[in-house]
Amino acid sequence: MTIENLLKQRRLPALPATRKKMLDTLARLEYGPIPPAPKAVRAEKLAEKSQCAGHALYEEHRLVCEMEGFEASFPVRCVFPSAKPEKGLPLFVFINFRRAVPDWYFPANELADAGFAVVSLCYLDVTDDADDGFSTGIAPEITRAFGPTSKISLWAWACSRALDWALSRGDIDPERVAVAGHSRLGKTALWAGANDERFGAVFSNDSGCSGAAISRDKTGETIADITGRFPHWSVDAYKTFAGNEHAAPFDQHWLLAAVAPRRVYVASASLDDWAGPDSEYLSCCAASEAWERAGLTGFVHPDRLCAVGEVLAEGNIGYHLREGGHYFDRWDWQRYMEFLRR
Repeated sequence: MTIENLLKQRRLPALPATRKKMLDTLARLEYGPIPPAPKAVRAEKLAEKSQCAGHALYEEHRLVCEMEGFEASFPVRCVFPSAKPEKGLPLFVFINFRRAVPDWYFPANELADAGFAVVSLCYLDVTDDADDGFSTGIAPEITRAFGPTSKISLWAWACSRALDWALSRGDIDPERVAVAGHSRLGKTALWAGANDERFGAVFSNDSGCSGAAISRDKTGETIADITGRFPHWSVDAYKTFAGNEHAAPFDQHWLLAAVAPRRVYVASASLDDWAGPDSEYLSCCAASEAWERAGLTGFVHPDRLCAVGEVLAEGNIGYHLREGGHYFDRWDWQRYMEFLRR
């Protein structure tokens, strides 16, 4: 079946004419608003050591965000290559599940040897991944000051604060800055990148339902699963579409399209049926129009579903289907580095 017919079967809502309309709708009905930027972000150095046999420097800092009337803080762990190109280092802001550097999902030495800086933050250092009434980390004071939102919006806010500090260092190339995350943190990376235009590229690894994957007629995880098990990832309005996805005035291709005219890369895994690789791929196809409207190349793809091991990265939307399960693999990182180099 052709891609056009597969998309017709999903009966997707058309992309709005403006990015603002997409972001406003997603904030109101799914993720909640991202809090405003602080007046300033300062760093308190906690640790520093040589890494990668002297080829890189590991730094750990606590970022203190100066808000109106209070401060919000969380730590970041960073790896900076020793060799600094004249234009500055390309950067990944990486939101991770754990604090270790390197980590299962974070091949820090390989990234540094390839010339990439990484500022990594553990999402649990921002606020707990729990339906706790927004009582942990930065959540109490932020929501008290700016109103209710979701944990995903708070994690996304922290990604932008990590970027605030990284750009203030003077050794980062602002034209080559990306945000990346896996699974629920892939959803976070997409939401952070859609809202913060300083991220020139956004990398979503196996983000699935409520991330890159179209919700309508999706197999695997559904909105009902998400809102039932993880209500803190979204605002209450999102529950309206549990088991009723076709009633939503939007779908997840809006989230990808809100990154345009910048670049976005969606990765799937062949055995990750819960995330729904076909729905992630079709979302890229449906979002392509946003780039094409601007006279840019969107998603360059064959008129069929993606084959296992295939990499489609010629346009401003990239996609691959890695063999294997729900994981953030070195192979994924290697494709992301290639995409960011371009």
